[in-house]
Amino acid sequence: MRYSKLTVLLVAPAALIFGQEPATEGARANGDNVITTAAITASKQDPAAVERGGKAFRTYCAGCHGVAANGGPGAPDLVRSLLVLDDEKGILIAPVIRDGRPDKGMPRLNLTEAQISDVVAWLHVRTYTAGHRGTYVFQNVVTGDPKKGESYFNSAGGCSTCHSVTGDLAGIGRKYDPFSLQSRWLQPRTGQQIQPAVTVMLPSGQSFSGTLDHIDDFTVSLRDSKNQFHSFARDGETPQVVVRDPLNAHTELLHKYTDADIHNVTAYLVSLK
Repeated sequence: MRYSKLTVLLVAPAALIFGQEPATEGARANGDNVITTAAITASKQDPAAVERGGKAFRTYCAGCHGVAANGGPGAPDLVRSLLVLDDEKGILIAPVIRDGRPDKGMPRLNLTEAQISDVVAWLHVRTYTAGHRGTYVFQNVVTGDPKKGESYFNSAGGCSTCHSVTGDLAGIGRKYDPFSLQSRWLQPRTGQQIQPAVTVMLPSGQSFSGTLDHIDDFTVSLRDSKNQFHSFARDGETPQVVVRDPLNAHTELLHKYTDADIHNVTAYLVSLK
């Protein structure tokens, strides 16, 4: 059986495609922890109770369990506690808060029933957030230097050879939140229907062009402008195959960026208001 190295000519500049993006969920600060509005809604807790519970937890519980309830020296991680995870409406948690666990070094907290209920609500949102990454809020994306990002954009990155800050990127910083913007320029194919184009040239001189369906060492297939399917056997360089991937430049650069490059370019793009 023949195995040959797949040789494909990649042509055409990179393209940065931007579509509509859902609004970023709001967040509430709770000490060093952040609880999102999405998590509160999805966990079906009362927002006011969660707010009060977070304050009560920081006052009475954070000294041992940490402000995010992730545990501390000699105190368990409540976010991953089986007792907390199995709790329904405070049936398991409330007695522990109410009576303490003197045998394990946890004193009674002397909280009112209302305060206990609020702490329970807050803990349930914490456990929900830990199990549902879609409710996380990403922060501090804009940590780079926009001036260095501009320099990279116009020199080493080669971005300006395909993109223009007065053309396709004009005002891009006000169209997207920083995290979405960074995700889109780093991995522009994600969530986009962008497929490479391909031309297959047969020895007879006949050629077929369309959207690439599949390619490997043995076959290449495509769909033409009429959505008709064509498939061809490959034998080395025959037939000649030319693939034009508009996102190829982004793919190649993904392995070359440093962390500083990524944050600097993001900071620069965010500044394009």
